[in-house]
Amino acid sequence: MAGQRRPPKQGKSHVRSGRGGPPARQSKAGRRGVGRLLGDEPTLVYGVHAVDGLLQRDPGRLQQMWLLDEPGNRRLARLAELAGAADVPVKLMDRAGIDRLAPEDAVHQGVLVHCTPQPPASEAELELRWPTLGPAPLLLVLDGVLDPRNLGACLRSADAAGVDVVLLPRSRTAPLSGAARKTACGASESLFIVEVANLARRLAWLQAQQVQILGAAGEADMDYTAADFCGPTALVVGGEAQGLRQLTRKHCDALVSIPMAGLVGSLNVSVATGVLLFEALRQRRQV
Repeated sequence: MAGQRRPPKQGKSHVRSGRGGPPARQSKAGRRGVGRLLGDEPTLVYGVHAVDGLLQRDPGRLQQMWLLDEPGNRRLARLAELAGAADVPVKLMDRAGIDRLAPEDAVHQGVLVHCTPQPPASEAELELRWPTLGPAPLLLVLDGVLDPRNLGACLRSADAAGVDVVLLPRSRTAPLSGAARKTACGASESLFIVEVANLARRLAWLQAQQVQILGAAGEADMDYTAADFCGPTALVVGGEAQGLRQLTRKHCDALVSIPMAGLVGSLNVSVATGVLLFEALRQRRQV
């Protein structure tokens, strides 16, 4: 029966089954408000890794989970157990119901959650935490990455490469939408992400903290492997269409490029970000 609670296995059970009652799919206009970094509406997060990351790191933000009713799926069963332990209501649904809830073309893997928005840290918090980041912090600065999936992929690489801080401009940046969080595979919940009002001014502040600013530019003469990533370093990567803005370039200590051997003239921004960050990780592991 729709809405009927199942007998609890241990403690309180918040798992409900039912096929009816899912909200209608949001319009494109409505979906624009979901997942904004500073929005008031609940953020829709989907995908096994993204939801698992939330449950592991900040379960108090989760308001509701919708889970595909698929007996034998161990990954979904584990998420249900974690949600129950965190007192998160869970509703089991058939695939059609999950599809109706999910954004159009979302690869939800059978799980969606509503959670309170996680605002980025302020620049004041960055300055407060700066002394705790160690002698050689690694920062990633995204200057105008507008595609949510590219943003998510950059965050995933940043987490995997051990980035300490990610700086996002307040304007000209993709929102941390469900698509971004899904692509990030939980990295958006673990990284120290800071919203920056004036990127040029913040880069100047970093230089005053003895941080080397390295910009990625396809026409740069310096091969990225020739750069020294071992000291305090901020890697600045430009957007999909225009690359680094001129004012951002002026605040870079050096520009580096990734040599291309084929006919293609450049890499996708998220791919290039991964290449550069893992060169930084390689160098740092050799010190």
